[in-house]
Amino acid sequence: MPLAYDDTGIEYFELQGFKFQNGVTLPKVRLAYREFNPTAQKIALIPTCFRGRINTTLNFTTGVLRDHRVIVVALLGNGESSSPSNTENFPSTLDYRDCVQAQYELITKKFNLSSIDVMIGFSMGGQCTYHWAAVYPQMLRNAVIICSSAKTSLHNYQFLEGPKAALSHSIDYNDSAMRTQGVPLRGLHAFSRAYSAWLTSAEWFEQRLFEKSGFKTIEEWSKAGEEGYEDWHADDLLVMLGMWQRSDIGVALGSGSENLPIEKALESLNTRILLIPCQTDQYFKWEVSEKEVSYLKNGELAVIPSIWGHIGGGGANPKDTEWMNRRIAKFLETRE
Repeated sequence: MPLAYDDTGIEYFELQGFKFQNGVTLPKVRLAYREFNPTAQKIALIPTCFRGRINTTLNFTTGVLRDHRVIVVALLGNGESSSPSNTENFPSTLDYRDCVQAQYELITKKFNLSSIDVMIGFSMGGQCTYHWAAVYPQMLRNAVIICSSAKTSLHNYQFLEGPKAALSHSIDYNDSAMRTQGVPLRGLHAFSRAYSAWLTSAEWFEQRLFEKSGFKTIEEWSKAGEEGYEDWHADDLLVMLGMWQRSDIGVALGSGSENLPIEKALESLNTRILLIPCQTDQYFKWEVSEKEVSYLKNGELAVIPSIWGHIGGGGANPKDTEWMNRRIAKFLETRE
């Protein structure tokens, strides 16, 4: 069975008359967040990732951010903030600019803050961080982007088509009578299976590192992964996955219907940015981060030397987390 949902310390901020990028306006939108070290002077913002909840997000509060006021905020669509599962007439498509605008209102109206010392984002949280640097550069002093990208690659896009199809084509998702009976478990389990091999790396599987997490066989590990999806609403997963697929800061920085080429978009960013890809990430490839940093005015690159793949950047392996803490500390110590 999946772990019980942990709502420890979670609070909510309501936005009135919120207009989404696709033109939908809702009378109320709710943003879920949690504060750590609320009396600290330095401010850190951390958005959640795909399938990330506030209290499962790596927040670095016992590491590099121990002396920061850390605000962890749930992305729109994740089931904690406004999402298809909890908000009537929620839009069918999301854009990272929607998340950034809602977070901006939280930071400026709820907390009355005029700047953020550092924003740290992993995966979809990293794409959100890139969009912050594009939309509100005057507010963001430092950004740390972990296992992510400024624009979703075609390879990444196509990988996501697999688990999306497994869920959206499942009988218990498509059959309205079956959906009224409860969660579409067959579709969610199929999504998990289609996604699972991408989480780590070939080396991780060959070295049987699933055993380090207490699983005797790959089938045990796979079934545990399926159970991890059982408390997720299918439409929340799909609306977030669509936002991930469409991610492109060149759209945010473009004018009218003209998108800014990604190279020009990266060159226009003024925020100090540390890119931390993982050496074996299968969909946010470290080579893409290497190319991105070559266009950044104030960019640094640090590659996690790990076979834990994508989830190495999300806190799955303690040694990788220790490595990130040291590298982020070095980056922040040399801030201008």
